[in-house]
Amino acid sequence: MIKLLKDEEKRTVLFLAISFISVVISFLNVGDLPFDVAWLAILLCGIPIIKGAVVGLVTEFDIKADVLVAIALIAAVIIGEIFAAGEVAFIMAIGAYLEERTVSKARAGIEKLVHLTPTTARVARNGDEVIVPAEQVKVGDTLRVLAGETIAVDGIIINGQTSVNQAVMTGESLPVDKSEGDEVYSGTVNQYGTFEMKATKVGEDSSLQRMIRLVQSADAGKAKIVGIADRWATWIVVIALLSAGATWLVTDEIIRAVTILVVFCPCALVLATPTAIMAGIGNATKFGILIREGDALERLSAVKRIAFDKTGTLTYGKPDVAAVESFDSSLTVAELLSLTASAELRSEHPLGKSIVTHYTLASNPSLSEPSDFQMLAGRGVSALVDGRRILAGNAELLGDNSILLPPTMVDKADTYRNDGCTIIFVSVDGEPSGFIALSDTLRPDAVNVVRKIEKLGVKNVLLTGDNRQAASHMAKIAGIQDIHTDCLPENKLAIIEEYQSSGELVCMVGDGVNDAPALKKAHVGIAMGGIGSDIAVEAADIALVGDDIKSIPHLLALAKRTMNTIKFNMAISMALNFAAIILAMAGVLGPVVGALVHNAGSVAVIINSSLLLHWKENKK
Repeated sequence: MIKLLKDEEKRTVLFLAISFISVVISFLNVGDLPFDVAWLAILLCGIPIIKGAVVGLVTEFDIKADVLVAIALIAAVIIGEIFAAGEVAFIMAIGAYLEERTVSKARAGIEKLVHLTPTTARVARNGDEVIVPAEQVKVGDTLRVLAGETIAVDGIIINGQTSVNQAVMTGESLPVDKSEGDEVYSGTVNQYGTFEMKATKVGEDSSLQRMIRLVQSADAGKAKIVGIADRWATWIVVIALLSAGATWLVTDEIIRAVTILVVFCPCALVLATPTAIMAGIGNATKFGILIREGDALERLSAVKRIAFDKTGTLTYGKPDVAAVESFDSSLTVAELLSLTASAELRSEHPLGKSIVTHYTLASNPSLSEPSDFQMLAGRGVSALVDGRRILAGNAELLGDNSILLPPTMVDKADTYRNDGCTIIFVSVDGEPSGFIALSDTLRPDAVNVVRKIEKLGVKNVLLTGDNRQAASHMAKIAGIQDIHTDCLPENKLAIIEEYQSSGELVCMVGDGVNDAPALKKAHVGIAMGGIGSDIAVEAADIALVGDDIKSIPHLLALAKRTMNTIKFNMAISMALNFAAIILAMAGVLGPVVGALVHNAGSVAVIINSSLLLHWKENKK
């Protein structure tokens, strides 16, 4: 299918090239040819236009701009003005080609989501463990999930402890500790421990299948914007025919009527939108912005809110050590960090890896090799470091080992939790010794980006699957007042629908699989193209190739500038058209000169649009 589309595009470009050469040769009257070579442009570009106009009228009674073009082409050919007919056909074909290029869509996102769906599940039946197709799992079945496996259906853990990577559902990069009684979702990944669960939602009711349906429905609900010329086509056709008919009746000169039809052809009007959008796309590319939907700039100019995902969008999505607190007078902060980093040296948990990375990047001495290392799923790690027993993990880990946290340590840890940090408590030789606080890191440009967006008259919103404490802390630093936390994909979708139903069109900026439905539903979707999920990029209209959010204010300003350019293009084309119509009525312009004057409007539109290629926002 892709090869066929490429072959069709090559054929279209070839036909346009031949038509252009034929129109130029016809105008310059080069060579002593037995026929006017502008016929090539009529056959290659004009016939498809006439066919499309007739089919649209007969089958759907759909009056578009190509109806008037078809009438003008036929009338020009009948009175022998072959160059005028060829020139109009060529310009309209150019406009159609540009329009088609700017509205191309990619559909691979939903297919990639489908590929995430688990195909099998381990089910306990009649005392045996059997592997069955995921679609055969029934509500109430007991499933066993091993480390590294994708969870097949939604359910509740009935035995075991683990950590689950829920990025596909919530977008949060850190695994979530799970134990008996906790919910787990289909499509999420069991990181470390083995557990048993009871199925509660299966098949089409599972979380992943619901998200796939959300993406499909959101895509279907986003209306494609119709070209300016086609919006006004009925009036253009009626006015053109009435003007031409009245002139013919009054002057009894059919050549004047045909000239009116030729100059009335909305060539410049057809070019007004796609040329500006193509130039805008070219401008955006220089700033690392890939515009995947042709009308995205037109839609972006109308948005009233920008909704940001947090993890991986406003932040880097990777935890870093924010603070180290020692509550043991015999241990300095540096010593506590060294012991903990050594204990975490063989850990596969992202938090443990972050502690090790933080230690090594600080140019500290090499870490001691841990012995008797144990990874305790859903709890933390245990290891011997230089003969000392180190426990590093959550409060439950210390509680399981009868280690009581002093109130002063708990209170201090709570202050960091209120700032959105994750706490790793540390015990040395059975004594509570302190903790390490880790948090996500806000992108350095986030504050400036939020401020610039507000200056452009657009409101900022934060939509995140993270908890309220972590989200509120980051939002406060960034300067975002409107916050929605603990969001699953359907929650983000519902919030965007609520805004848009009240007349506030939304632009969604996200990076994860869980953002795909929201990216599709939003009036415009922007994905982080570098670190972002392929599915998020496929679902979005625009991708930030370098994950640089500081280009978003330029993109917003560019969208508004592009729309102003389109409006100016329309004004130029309409003014020239009406001036040419008056001259045609008066008999001053014939079809050939009329076509050239009318062509000047198209040239003016193209030149004006090209100015967008090098446009930059004034920085005041």
